[in-house]
Amino acid sequence: MLRIERVPVTDAAAQALITEVQEEYVRRYGGPDNTPLEPGVFDPPHGAFFVGKLGDVPMVMGGWRLRPDVTRLGGRLSAEIKRMYVAPAGRRTGLARAVLAHLERTAAQAGADVMVLETGIAQPEAITLYESSGYAPVEKFGHYAWSPKSRCYGKRLGGVVVGPSGN
Repeated sequence: MLRIERVPVTDAAAQALITEVQEEYVRRYGGPDNTPLEPGVFDPPHGAFFVGKLGDVPMVMGGWRLRPDVTRLGGRLSAEIKRMYVAPAGRRTGLARAVLAHLERTAAQAGADVMVLETGIAQPEAITLYESSGYAPVEKFGHYAWSPKSRCYGKRLGGVVVGPSGN
């Protein structure tokens, strides 16, 4: 059974999974994700970071940070998903959906009414996950907004998703 724990991003299990996801980005895009993340970005009350374990084995992670500067879908306060990743042994088992739902729930509890994220075209399984979970394309934002490989999505938390024209 999956056990999701809130941890500091500096936690050893989180750091091991972050190393794995960065290696995945190198394989898929030719380099790591260089998005600047300030120290404390995942600290409460403005963010959170989680690791999901099966038994004692870290299998999935994800975090969010509040982004009042990224308003989409008619929301007043967005939270941005960062570093969501499932280890290869845990893929296609529902772990990603479980962590995504957990991120949405905890961000909403912190006051966010919209969840936003950036992914890329070399991650078709991530795009499928987000679209099948109610995320819609939104105006690009963030470090990779300039990139033709970047895709940005958003979802109203606890409400109906507004289409791309409602960016």
